[in-house]
Amino acid sequence: MSAAYRVRHGRFGAACRAPRARALFVAALAGLSLQCAWGQQATLPAAALVEQSDDAAASIATEASDAAAGIAQQSADAAAFAVPQFPRRLAPNPEFARFPAYAGMLGARRIVLRLGRKPGDPTGVHGEYQFADTGQVVLVAGDWDGDVLEIEDSGDGSSIAGNWVGRFMSDGSLAGDRMNADDSNPQPFVLHPLAGSLSTR
Repeated sequence: MSAAYRVRHGRFGAACRAPRARALFVAALAGLSLQCAWGQQATLPAAALVEQSDDAAASIATEASDAAAGIAQQSADAAAFAVPQFPRRLAPNPEFARFPAYAGMLGARRIVLRLGRKPGDPTGVHGEYQFADTGQVVLVAGDWDGDVLEIEDSGDGSSIAGNWVGRFMSDGSLAGDRMNADDSNPQPFVLHPLAGSLSTR
């Protein structure tokens, strides 16, 4: 083996190859670090996407919850609107049970009217009447001056439903017309005092 070969490939040859090996090793490390750096850079957009997905999911959930609440409220409002609101029914007043009673017809319906004087009011009267077919109670209040009776009635105790204008006859009976609050739809009434009922005169 020649000295030149030994110089090129012998102990010195390994030394000569070392810089190349180191360069390859450094390049490999550089490539690894580059890959690690690239990998980190690649994971950053993924994390951002996950965060954006979480935010979008939370936003969608909030909007869905708000929409569901709105739909529920609309359904409740629609249900409340659809269900008819009936006025409260009045019960007979025990105070009026002692008043003089008049029975007869209001239009085509039979009623019993109990009417008495208001304390401290010379012409004031109040009371109630009750339909025989349904038991519905209607309050009345107004004036009785001479033989003329003018009263108003209310089915709920707060709003006026109708007006009565009538006269007392010599036999104690009462006759006239009952109209709606706007004086429409007049209905005749004829009522007679019940036996044993005291006169309010």
